[in-house]
Amino acid sequence: MSEAEFGAFVMRAMFLDRADPVAAWGEVREMQARLIGRLTRADTVRIEAPGTDLTLRVGGRTWANSDGKRNMPSGEVFTGPVEDSAEGAVTFTVPASYGGVVVRGARLVFRAGEVVEATAEEGEDVLRAALATDPGARRLGELGIGTNFGIQTPTGNILFDEKIGGTVHLALGRSYPETGGTNASAIHWDLITDLRGQGRLTLDGEMVQEGGTFL
Repeated sequence: MSEAEFGAFVMRAMFLDRADPVAAWGEVREMQARLIGRLTRADTVRIEAPGTDLTLRVGGRTWANSDGKRNMPSGEVFTGPVEDSAEGAVTFTVPASYGGVVVRGARLVFRAGEVVEATAEEGEDVLRAALATDPGARRLGELGIGTNFGIQTPTGNILFDEKIGGTVHLALGRSYPETGGTNASAIHWDLITDLRGQGRLTLDGEMVQEGGTFL
C-alpha cells in the first residue's frame, strides 16, 4: 500500500472513518458479548476449511471480549482451549512471521493436543525451531475468532491480521491465565487461517459461521 492507502486502512481498522467511532466500538462490544454467550455454552469447536479439519474443546473455559479497551485495533474473542483436546489438521493461509522470518503455508497436525507433524511452504525450519522451544510450544494456548470486518487485507502486522473478520487464529505456546488456560511456554505465536470462502465454524455440531459470515 501507499502511505495514503495504509492511512485509510488504519482508519477503517479503528472505525475512525465512522461518524461516531465510540458508538461503533460499542456495537462491536455488544455483538461480541452475544457471540461469547453462545461460545460459553459450547464444548467442542470444529474449524473446517481447505486443508483444515480441526476440533478443540473449550468447555469450562472463559472467553475474553477484546473490544478496543486493551489494544487497538481490536475486534476478537478468544479463550484457551483444553490443552489435550486438539485433534486433526490445520493449514494457516495467512502468512506469519517469527523472529523476523516469514512463514507461509504452515500446516500442523495435532493428536491429543500436541503437534505431531509440521510442514510449511516457506520457513519450515523456523516453524520447527519454534515448536522445539519447549514442551508447551507444541500445544495451543489460544483460540481466537476475528470479528473486525473493517480489516479485510493481511499486512503482516499480527495486531491487525488476527482481528480480520472471518478468520480464526490459534496460538502455539503460552495461555492467558484469565481464560482458564494452563499451557506454559516461552512463546505465544499467533497463526491465522481464513474462513472466508469455503470455511466453516461449528459448535457442538451446529454451524455458527460459514464463509466467514456469522449465521
